[in-house]
Amino acid sequence: MITCFIRYEIDPFKREAFETYARTWGQAIPRCGAELIGYFAPHEGSATTAYGVYTIESLAAYEAYRARLAADPLGRENYRFAEAERFIRREDRIFLKLASAPHADPV
Repeated sequence: MITCFIRYEIDPFKREAFETYARTWGQAIPRCGAELIGYFAPHEGSATTAYGVYTIESLAAYEAYRARLAADPLGRENYRFAEAERFIRREDRIFLKLASAPHADPV
């Protein structure tokens, strides 16, 4: 398993739009094959940093998942919503594997 961490830089005056976007992914992401850990919106501290976190089996599974997400009606609608509302200023992804015990797979 790998975990995808998405770091968003969002418009601080459009946090509610980001939260709507996050709730929609909460439905679409699991349906398309990834295990959603959650979306996290600013609360205290930075008003512009948000995160999305989910796990997926492998990078190959990720590619298939992204294709399903792009074809999913709710996924397409959410991509259009983000584009129209322009609340995301920047989006970065990193894929990490769990390395600490007791939850990591043994080597």
